[in-house]
Amino acid sequence: MVEPNLLHAPVLDWYEDNARDLPWRAADATPWGVLVSEIMLQQTPVVRVLPIWHEWMDRWPTPAALAAEQPGEAVRHWGRLGYPRRALRLHACARAITDEHGGEVPSDHETLLSLPGIGEYTAAAVASFAYGGRHAVLDTNVRRVFARAVRAEEYPPTATSAAERRLAEALLPELGAPRWGVAVMELGALVCTARAPRCADCPITHVCAWRLAGKPPHAGPARKGQTYAGTDRQCRGRLLEVLRKAHGPVPKAALDVVWDDAVQRERALDGLIADGLAEALDDGTYRLPHATT
Repeated sequence: MVEPNLLHAPVLDWYEDNARDLPWRAADATPWGVLVSEIMLQQTPVVRVLPIWHEWMDRWPTPAALAAEQPGEAVRHWGRLGYPRRALRLHACARAITDEHGGEVPSDHETLLSLPGIGEYTAAAVASFAYGGRHAVLDTNVRRVFARAVRAEEYPPTATSAAERRLAEALLPELGAPRWGVAVMELGALVCTARAPRCADCPITHVCAWRLAGKPPHAGPARKGQTYAGTDRQCRGRLLEVLRKAHGPVPKAALDVVWDDAVQRERALDGLIADGLAEALDDGTYRLPHATT
């Protein structure tokens, strides 16, 4: 394995000069702001997250502020970030933080894991970036940097493996682990990208195992890009957009006009209801979800 000290200083120095100025990294960022950013950034680029994050933090600066709203309002203000169940998870998380933790985002990794919708990555990221904890933060960008720099593999496995976790733990510096985590993440986002890595601009290109091995191609299954046009996901998005804009129940006819394929439309609508993103009312209308009391 590459000696960790050969990675730490170059990556941290590069980050010092190249880090993006993002509000959830600011000195005055709250743990709640960090948590919201981490949920929003899952499978979504920064440029799309920024305006929605600012809107959320202006509207709901604390977990209690969001918890006081109906879950449908979280879905409404999720906008076009995609994967709107994340909005419901954030709402459920806000209620748990408010009801069980006095409105304060927990700092303990295990406690964070107990919150609704919070997985290993998010718990580690919040404990590290918001509270300075020493945790291995393994998002897609970090995993790709480690796969190339240390294991000479173009891409990491589809799912995070135990070996990756052990490697990430071994590479953690004794001091400054949060800054190391965000620095590697930034390197993967800006330089060691999935499709067109800029090796000439990489601060660790001289020790990168993948480059030194001649950049061997990915040996696993072909990586397929996600399609969107014509899919159930696009149909769901169209239906949900009607509900978000309506600010109240809408008749079925208002949903029918946004998608021609009736079978696919009904399947997508049933999926939204099953996922808790929409509600069917007794009078035949539909709305965004309301909390049961």
